[in-house]
Amino acid sequence: MSNSISDNGAKYLGEGFSKCVTLTSLNLNLMSNSISQNGAKYLGEKISKYVTLTSLNLNLNYNRIGENGAKYLGEGISECVALTSLNLNLMSNSIGENGVKYLGEGISECVALTSLNLNLMSNSIRDHGAKYLGEEISRCVNLTSLKLNLTSNSIHKNGANYLEEGISKCVTLTSLNLNLNKNRISENGAKYLGEGISKCGTLTSLNLNLNYNNIGENGAKYLGEGISKCGTLTSLNLNLYYYNIGENGAKYLGEGISKCVTLTFLNLSLGSNKNGHNGKRILKKLAIKSKRLILFCIQSN
Repeated sequence: MSNSISDNGAKYLGEGFSKCVTLTSLNLNLMSNSISQNGAKYLGEKISKYVTLTSLNLNLNYNRIGENGAKYLGEGISECVALTSLNLNLMSNSIGENGVKYLGEGISECVALTSLNLNLMSNSIRDHGAKYLGEEISRCVNLTSLKLNLTSNSIHKNGANYLEEGISKCVTLTSLNLNLNKNRISENGAKYLGEGISKCGTLTSLNLNLNYNNIGENGAKYLGEGISKCGTLTSLNLNLYYYNIGENGAKYLGEGISKCVTLTFLNLSLGSNKNGHNGKRILKKLAIKSKRLILFCIQSN
């Protein structure tokens, strides 16, 4: 991390660990270096040789691999046919819409994948990138755990729709962590997300971050309706800062949560919302109808 490693450094690293022919787990942190598309190409080529690899953790946050670098990584990952766990951090790499497409195509070839953690924060993927990502995720038929960080990517309501269409097809999913902080999905985007969540029939854990999306009262209603249909949910964490849900929105959200009869853990972050003390009181009253709750927390200001 932060060692001024350039493309040649990535090449030498790849050549070194490529000699470990029976490797099953690889954890490589190259955050905050100077790796471009060529360095990503070297890494992708070496990773592709590991046919026995089951777990890959690769951190390339704050480099500059770009669209082509994402393509090379995707091609390398696609050859890891035994991979069951993938943790890929590509924050602030300017990979764009096409980069996400290439990366997704590679990941979807890993048919044994059960756990996917993908950090694409600040990569300008926009709605088309969200579409490509949703399509490829839907092909990961064995996924049980999915974590997506799509913070600050200019995703609007259509992008939210594409994502929910893909996620809803992951029929074995039990854990979903979706971070859409600082995007522009609006109340219609919340509607699409709510519809998608309601189709995840095996979901037990949901972590949803929609801070700074201005979804409003109706958005809260749609989310509440979707959450209410998650009949197996035991853990729920909602981050809705700068959400403007109002008193009625708090009511709708509470009504939905109250129908999750298996819920044992609930954490709501509602800072800077215009729901007032009465909205918070209503939400709390409705939420605690889930009599199995062990931990319940509302953070508000």
